[in-house]
Amino acid sequence: MEILQEGEVLEEFFGDKKIIQNVNLYRFTSDSILLSRFARAKVGDRVADFCSGSGVVGFHFNCLNPQIASLVLFEMQESLAEMSRRTAELNGFDCEVVNCRLQEIPREYDDKFSLILCNPPYEKGGFDNEVYEKAICRKEITLTLPEIADAAFKKLKFGGRLAILNRADRAAELIYELKKRNLEPKRMQFVSGTDGAKPYLVMIEAVKGGKQGVDVLAGLIN
Repeated sequence: MEILQEGEVLEEFFGDKKIIQNVNLYRFTSDSILLSRFARAKVGDRVADFCSGSGVVGFHFNCLNPQIASLVLFEMQESLAEMSRRTAELNGFDCEVVNCRLQEIPREYDDKFSLILCNPPYEKGGFDNEVYEKAICRKEITLTLPEIADAAFKKLKFGGRLAILNRADRAAELIYELKKRNLEPKRMQFVSGTDGAKPYLVMIEAVKGGKQGVDVLAGLIN
């Protein structure tokens, strides 16, 4: 298997690890790294990466937390899923890549995961003149927040955690959709671009069947 195909480049993302990116498709941002650092691992975690794209959240989290038991990436775009497989091969990552829509994840994964990571599309509106393959990574064209919450509830075991981020101005909507499905927010952190600026991002860890009460962490500057 050729490691690089037309339009692809190798980028460093963790020490000597490299990730394949396509200059013509959606490329990961710092949001992905923030989420992988925000999420907390437990020994033996069975981890899923929803909306995995090129796999950076799952791969970076795995590098930070080698004590996890398994990692499965779920990505609807075949080109990105296939690129993730080659990145895994290049770095020797032991993971599974599933190419399917989040709404259609097979039932064999029900109640399977103790941790789900999700850096979803969180802009609203159409894709206008954008390239469709890029737009669906950023905007809720093929996947909505309620559908993400539904999928997370189905695939998490009781007591499992969902680590997800979204725009700061959608924090109330995100909390509502999570609590509606018995995914109780337990940790929350806002992210700002500069000291004193309004937050532009919120990260939440929710627990399936968790008790009420959320730990609001000090704001992060990115």
